[in-house]
Amino acid sequence: MNRFLEEILEQPEALREALGYYSGSEGQKMLDRIKKNISKNGIEQIIFTGMGSSYFNSHAASCLFSALKINSFAINASELLHYNLSLLERETLLVCISQSGESYEVQEIIKKLPATVHCVGILNDEKSTLARNAEFALFCKAGMEEMTSTKTYIATSMVSFILGWYLSGNWNDEAHKKIYRLIGSFRSFLTNYEPWVNEILTFFGDIQTIQIIGRGPAFSTASQSALMFKEAVKIPAAGILGGEFRHGPMEMVGEGFKAILFAARGNTLQQSIKMAEDICEYGGKVLLITNEKLQFQTEKIMQIHVDEPDEFLFSIQSIIPVQLFIDSYAKSKGYEAGSFSRGAKVTKIE
Repeated sequence: MNRFLEEILEQPEALREALGYYSGSEGQKMLDRIKKNISKNGIEQIIFTGMGSSYFNSHAASCLFSALKINSFAINASELLHYNLSLLERETLLVCISQSGESYEVQEIIKKLPATVHCVGILNDEKSTLARNAEFALFCKAGMEEMTSTKTYIATSMVSFILGWYLSGNWNDEAHKKIYRLIGSFRSFLTNYEPWVNEILTFFGDIQTIQIIGRGPAFSTASQSALMFKEAVKIPAAGILGGEFRHGPMEMVGEGFKAILFAARGNTLQQSIKMAEDICEYGGKVLLITNEKLQFQTEKIMQIHVDEPDEFLFSIQSIIPVQLFIDSYAKSKGYEAGSFSRGAKVTKIE
């Protein structure tokens, strides 16, 4: 078994560790400190920032916060550093997400923070620069990761969601039960997966490029999926918002076009289903990852059912089929997925 697959299979344990930590006194103490800081300083806005996977996590987190009626938005750390620092001139909780805690752009932002900003770091490496310099540190507890982000990605999403639930008064037994259920679903998904992964290999065949589409919190999953294709199997891929795909990119759909589309029960399920149908009508193929059981009169749509009813937790679990497919696709081409040849896992230059 290669290291990329090993790290995929370690994901349920990563989620269990995060849940245990934030159900315990140490994790809840830090969450409580953040909540009291917001109240004490009259903080009016929460900004999530990060690079790569961590920026994608920021988008899903901001979606959840908005759903919980907490004023927040996400901005890429490089853009914040060079073009948008004026956003920090009011009382702000800046949530810096960096799995390594060493991302160059995040470190540079922290050097420039005015007194109006209170910094929360969400990170995996507890001895990192971000852990030392953030006012509050929320640890992901995912363990060491060597390859393209898998378990750190899902653990980071979970910790950002836990922060939202805590700030809104929803970090309770019901939330804990939802995560226990998610962990169980992860474990089930990661057993006996070879038959349906092989079906995807046959369905797609050789891939030259792929479009990955999502809405709401699933846009984070689509973006991370595209990054994994680029990092792990060196295939050009693009993650795009479902609504944006209608505004021009649909023109490139034809025979040979291949897409992965995330369609969760929630605000935009019907729009996502219609998009899958339209792509097929124009000659493309769609792998539809969904928590609904749907019927289509075409062989150009292949469905993978993810048994997670919550739209936000779906955005975490629905990454698994893509991870496993990427590992199997790499093996079918005779190489190992997930290692870096032109850069490093931690980016320390701009």
